[in-house]
Amino acid sequence: MAMEEVYSIFGILLALTVGVVSPGPSFVFIAQRSISVSRSDGLAAAIGMGIGGVAFAVLGLLGLHTILTAVPWVYAILKIAGGLYLLYIAYQVWRGSSQPLHIRESNPAGDSRRRSSLLLGLTTQLSNPKTAIVYGSIFAAMLPEHITFKYDALILPLVFLVEAGWYAIVAVALSSAAPRKAYARCKRWIDRTAAGVMSLLGIKLISS
Repeated sequence: MAMEEVYSIFGILLALTVGVVSPGPSFVFIAQRSISVSRSDGLAAAIGMGIGGVAFAVLGLLGLHTILTAVPWVYAILKIAGGLYLLYIAYQVWRGSSQPLHIRESNPAGDSRRRSSLLLGLTTQLSNPKTAIVYGSIFAAMLPEHITFKYDALILPLVFLVEAGWYAIVAVALSSAAPRKAYARCKRWIDRTAAGVMSLLGIKLISS
């Protein structure tokens, strides 16, 4: 692999890492899912985030930035759809805020629930148009002039590791005993605060 490709991969991963660790809707979702449902659900959602990151990376390789710049109404639709999805998630969190906390890491419905968490993580990632812009811009700015198959084969799993790895750390940290006890004491207000933050982000996304 040429040094140009190595530098490109390093730059893309560094830029994506800065973006991933910045608080946003994905962080709020993973935190709420990990504390209120279970650690395994948080990890499943983190995997969904990683898959969504790979999807954006593939689009970045295909010229996502060019498409969004050339066809502004596509970005407008993405913003409205993403904002409405955040409002929907906020409603679900608010509605469940008054329900008691029941933590079950293993039960008959566990596999189905974790699949649901993975899908929610994926859709939360894909519904964020700002993430699409970030990926499109980073790839447009840092892709080498000539891309080889080795480059594609390396960058995609590394993007998955950055996305899923960070959110897995968040899931494990926030599903430990101390954060969960604190959450159990203030569940209603924490859930409603999380729902409020998601609602504000959704409204801001639609109106911007």
